[in-house]
Amino acid sequence: MRAPLIFAGHTDEVLDMAGGTLTEVERSRAERFTREQDRLDFVAAHLLVRHCAAEFLGTRACVLTLVQRCDQCGKPHGRPSLAEEPDLSVSLAHTSGYVCAAVGHGRVGVDAEHATGGPADQGLAALALTPAEAALVGRDNRKLIRQWVRKEALVKRGELTLDRLREADLSSLPPDPGHATLEWQGRHLLEWTAGTVIASAITDSPARLRLLGGRTYAARA
Repeated sequence: MRAPLIFAGHTDEVLDMAGGTLTEVERSRAERFTREQDRLDFVAAHLLVRHCAAEFLGTRACVLTLVQRCDQCGKPHGRPSLAEEPDLSVSLAHTSGYVCAAVGHGRVGVDAEHATGGPADQGLAALALTPAEAALVGRDNRKLIRQWVRKEALVKRGELTLDRLREADLSSLPPDPGHATLEWQGRHLLEWTAGTVIASAITDSPARLRLLGGRTYAARA
């Protein structure tokens, strides 16, 4: 079985890539953004996940259709999937100027956020952190965001919800590992930074990370 694959890069790098076509639903969602950068990030993430899946499957991005449907309201958002490969797990994330995508068998989840130095948002910390995590993070904003993206990746895997973030205690993981491969309760984490961006992908087996315009990293088994 192939290792899960993660693609990541800056929005403009993705938009310069050829191939991939958004659906009418995706285009409609993109047009609703009031900020141009938000619209571009959305488009880039939805294209990048096609490129990532095409590489994984050995096909072309332009033949893949990304679909999303909320289990609660039926609207076109929520966990994504591929119409042509519904059993393949896919995940995507975007933050200002930077996008990520993950593809693999089993569960996959990826998230990325900008994190500046300085004091942590105590409201966010109270929402997301267990007491043990809070002690580890202290008042360091970058350490808080690191824990946040890890938990968002778990949410995207379907293992956690935003109102139950404190039910997952990740205090056994290092709070600021830089680029690293980690394990937590049988799950594999592949983490990296890009400037102020902190990103984490969580998969069932060791994954490969391809940074656009850079090198490919293979997680240790």
